[in-house]
Amino acid sequence: MKNKNIQTATIGGGCFWCTEAVFQEVRGIETIVSGYTGGTVPGKPTYREICSGLTGHAEVIQLTFDADIISFEEILVIFMATHDPTTLNRQGADVGTQYRSVIFYHNETQQQIAVAVVKQLAEYYDAPIVTEVSAAETFHEAEAEHQDYYRRNTQQGYCNYVITPKLTKLRKLFADKLK
Repeated sequence: MKNKNIQTATIGGGCFWCTEAVFQEVRGIETIVSGYTGGTVPGKPTYREICSGLTGHAEVIQLTFDADIISFEEILVIFMATHDPTTLNRQGADVGTQYRSVIFYHNETQQQIAVAVVKQLAEYYDAPIVTEVSAAETFHEAEAEHQDYYRRNTQQGYCNYVITPKLTKLRKLFADKLK
């Protein structure tokens, strides 16, 4: 059996339920955990604290992936295409720094790739990309009810109105990258 080339990526594109649902369909993704990072308040934050916008944390997913199947660059292209990287501290009706567009890099190579992807994709948007590129910080796993949210709640209003259209776009643009 071949050894896998497992790497870690941490990204935030608004509500982590949306980002998690997108990457659950991508081939090469091994694990996905919804959580929080990038804040200034010590200790493990709660969802309620994050939603206040006062902790500085972003809602993110941390995923592990087999880089022999999907590259970090491909992950970032999918990420950028399935949320709006041009709106500062918001995605749709979700407003606040906790919903910012952000790539947390885990090493210098990821940092270079992230900066290059943001620069390369800028020409495809009418407004400037505001996606933050920052060093990975302590990752805090979100509460159990936030894990695998879309799959457990597909009929919920938010899921139907916000997440399902993202998945439709994903399937149209990246069919060759899906499970």
